[in-house]
Amino acid sequence: QVQLVESGGGLVQAGGSLTLSCAASGGTFSTNAMGWFRQAPGKEREFVAAIGWRGGTTWYQDSVKGRFTISRDKDKNTGYLQMNSLDAADTAVYYCAAGPTSDVSDPRDYDYWGQGTQVTVSS
Repeated sequence: QVQLVESGGGLVQAGGSLTLSCAASGGTFSTNAMGWFRQAPGKEREFVAAIGWRGGTTWYQDSVKGRFTISRDKDKNTGYLQMNSLDAADTAVYYCAAGPTSDVSDPRDYDYWGQGTQVTVSS
């Protein structure tokens, strides 16, 4: 029922910024957490950040802490990932996910996934 639609990806130079959006639809949206994952070519899907939907508690992968900020607007049923100080290592397809997860870093704990959006950082 729930659909997640990502937007905001694109090409950016190293040191630049992008903000990704994840809009939920398909009825009244209620979830425990929304997470962001990324997958680079030849690499496994990697946890990036997550946010508790109700209370706003955040979790971050160490490599993005201090550079990325996750947030959500409950009235708009939309989550965001603001990415600053991007470098080539951030190049990947980024996915948002939602569900009643207890371990926000485990993709198996999410029920719904977006289609992915490409982020390419040139160096």
